[in-house]
Amino acid sequence: MAAARPYAGWLSAAASQAAETAAQVKAVAGAFEAARAAMVHPVTVSANRGVLVKLVASNLFGQNAAAIAAVEGQYEQMWAADVSAMAGYHSAVSALAARLVPWQGAAAAAFGSVNLGPGNIGSFNIGGGNNGSLNLGSGNTSGHNVGSGNFGNSNIGSGNIGSGNIGSGNIGDRNPGSGNFGSGNVGSGNIGSLNYGSGNFGTLNFGSGNNGDTNFGGGNFGTFNLGLGNLGSTNLGFGNHGSGNIGFGNTGNDNIGIGLSGNGQRGFGGLNSGSGNIGFGNSGTDNIGFFNSGHGNIGIGNSGNGNVGFANSGNVNTGFWNSGNTNSGFGNAGVGNFGNFNAGNLNSGSFDAGFYNTGAMNSGAGDTGFFNSGNLNTGIANSGNTNTGFGNSGNTNTGGFNAGTLNTGFGGTLTQTVDNSGFGNQGTGNSGFGNDDPAGFGNSGFFNAGSGNSGFSNTDDPAQLNFTSGFRNVGIRDAGFMNSGTGLVGIGNFGADSSGISNMGDTNSGGFNSGSGLAGFFR
Repeated sequence: MAAARPYAGWLSAAASQAAETAAQVKAVAGAFEAARAAMVHPVTVSANRGVLVKLVASNLFGQNAAAIAAVEGQYEQMWAADVSAMAGYHSAVSALAARLVPWQGAAAAAFGSVNLGPGNIGSFNIGGGNNGSLNLGSGNTSGHNVGSGNFGNSNIGSGNIGSGNIGSGNIGDRNPGSGNFGSGNVGSGNIGSLNYGSGNFGTLNFGSGNNGDTNFGGGNFGTFNLGLGNLGSTNLGFGNHGSGNIGFGNTGNDNIGIGLSGNGQRGFGGLNSGSGNIGFGNSGTDNIGFFNSGHGNIGIGNSGNGNVGFANSGNVNTGFWNSGNTNSGFGNAGVGNFGNFNAGNLNSGSFDAGFYNTGAMNSGAGDTGFFNSGNLNTGIANSGNTNTGFGNSGNTNTGGFNAGTLNTGFGGTLTQTVDNSGFGNQGTGNSGFGNDDPAGFGNSGFFNAGSGNSGFSNTDDPAQLNFTSGFRNVGIRDAGFMNSGTGLVGIGNFGADSSGISNMGDTNSGGFNSGSGLAGFFR
């Protein structure tokens, strides 16, 4: 009986506290219902976004600009209403939670850390290797993520650095898309914020491949252009070089017409206002195609120089919608990428906002694989650094689901007192198999020689951190397969700062070119 009295007292106290908690939970439910009633219905939001997409798609000459602004204003009011509702809910719940008395002693000890998966540091994770709580996935650093390899909170997707993203490989917050560097972008591969489209470098662009702010269309370089391939500002039309023009292929300012040269002209001045052009509507020089305002382009609507493709505002690109330089692919705002929708630089893959990666949707640097937000990883969904494997939020692990450091295996949460993880490595800071790094910067992967490599059988300078990723590359800052040189991205390139396939020389894009500054193929 004496032994039972403390337990009976604890049960009595627990019952009283449970009744108080039940009352508070009922009040929380009321606050939730009030917040839900005050929020804008998702169907209304979806209808607003649907109208916006139709207006933007048909806004070829900017005639829908006012309507687009009005629809965006309504959308912002919806956001304000939802934020107000959630702020009220948060305030009410916080006040109710403050009244609760925390459970002590055996009750708290009985629960502890509850996870479904190995190697987690935190609670209520479904997955492995998380460092945080309430993640549905693996290898996340922080909490409330639905996905893997995120470094941040409340992401729906994988490999993000930031919070509130719906997509993968972003660096920034609240992007409904992938591979963006910035916040609030609806699309992929943008550098900047609040863009609706892909491959933009700037803010509030409606379209793709623009370099500047508040452009409506594609391939524009400047601000407030409505159309395609304009170089300047406040142009309405295609291929104008200057500002305030209405029409096609004009050079100068405030012209209305086609092919005019000068300022304030009206009418028809010719097929092209530039020199050395073959085609129509070109205001630049030595172009082959239509509506090019840059120099030496082959294609349509390029405001940059030396491009082969469509709507490129950068230089020496092969593809379309590239606002960066020397890209081989589509929708790249970064520089020197081989692939599509990359906001980062020197990536061989797609949707990478990071740098020097081989793979897809990586926001880190020097990774070989997918969904990595950390650096120099070989594998999938690692938010830590220099890991070989998958789902690691710690550093320099070989295996999976490790939140600790220097573990070889699965589910480790401790820091081991060893120089390397894995097998057959020489030097320090390596993970994986058969790597050699005498300088101690670290490698991940298999049989790499040098410092700062990920992937397989790469060789570079052991005295510096090189950020080389991929397979059998020789050089520094290379990404891809069997490149030899510096800053090469793609497959089998020789030289420096080129992207593509089997280029020889410097600053080329495309494939099978021999020389410097060339885009396209077999030049």
